[in-house]
Amino acid sequence: MITCRSLFSMVLMAAMALVSGTASAQAAWPTRSVRLVVPFAPGGSNDIIGRVLAERLTARLGQPFVVENKGGAGGTIGTDFVAKSPPDGYTLLFVSTSITTNAASGKTLPYDLLNDLQPLGQVAAGPFAVVVTNDLPAKNLKEFIELARAKPGSVSYGSAGVGGINQLGTELFASAAKIQLVHVPYKGIGPAFTDLMAGRLQMTLPTVASAVTYMQSGRMRGLAVTSAQRSPLAPDLPTVSEAGVPGFELEVWWGIVGPARMPPALVKRINEELNAVLTAPEVRDVLVKEGASPRPGTPDAFGQLIASDLKRWTKLIKDANIQVE
Repeated sequence: MITCRSLFSMVLMAAMALVSGTASAQAAWPTRSVRLVVPFAPGGSNDIIGRVLAERLTARLGQPFVVENKGGAGGTIGTDFVAKSPPDGYTLLFVSTSITTNAASGKTLPYDLLNDLQPLGQVAAGPFAVVVTNDLPAKNLKEFIELARAKPGSVSYGSAGVGGINQLGTELFASAAKIQLVHVPYKGIGPAFTDLMAGRLQMTLPTVASAVTYMQSGRMRGLAVTSAQRSPLAPDLPTVSEAGVPGFELEVWWGIVGPARMPPALVKRINEELNAVLTAPEVRDVLVKEGASPRPGTPDAFGQLIASDLKRWTKLIKDANIQVE
């Protein structure tokens, strides 16, 4: 006859076995290949950084980390795929700042950024550059701001598209500098560079890595970088804060997330492994070439960054009345 006490003991033992089995499975992760989804086409910074991380994680953990590019809809297709995947640590997503600008845009998305994805860790961050055409008489950021203030709406800037980080970052800068600029959207930053160098455009806000060659060759003029410290790729450029807009700071960042409801022990394990590979010289070398620096940290800290950026871009889009199709 089974007594209440023996029944309780059996239930307790079963629960302990289940917890033990789950913990063991998480401790053993990964026991098979892991898919790292990059929600953009091959060749860009997301793909380059994602692949070097996958290589180092493969070498460290002894299981293949396979990069799978699922581009389309500004990263939405790949993001939704991961959000709807099992939360077992075998389907992860390499993300960048664009995941917050997409969510802030007001567009209907098939996932909820804050509720359907689990932050696992930030990877890196890097600055943008305030770049102008050589035809512009402004030789530094202070002169550029004075010029824009003297003739409101006469200075145009190019971006890689409406609602993207180039536009939102420039509008954030314009708001901080108390100037009005005219937005000219392009299908990518490359065409904007072409018009900037031809003098048909006055300003743009690309990443330092994408513009440094043009600045060094004298085909466009860099005025400042948007990070808190100067960039190793362009050490002669002051920060925006140094050059006339105190306290201004803006960076593009990268990180890794997974589906929501991942077990806490698994989240902790993946975060520890990610932070470990960020110390590898191969990873640091790639990040330097992309104008970025490693930013190891906790899942909670990365989640706070995502939430704060979402709040910032949502407010900016509303205040600036930016219409995103």
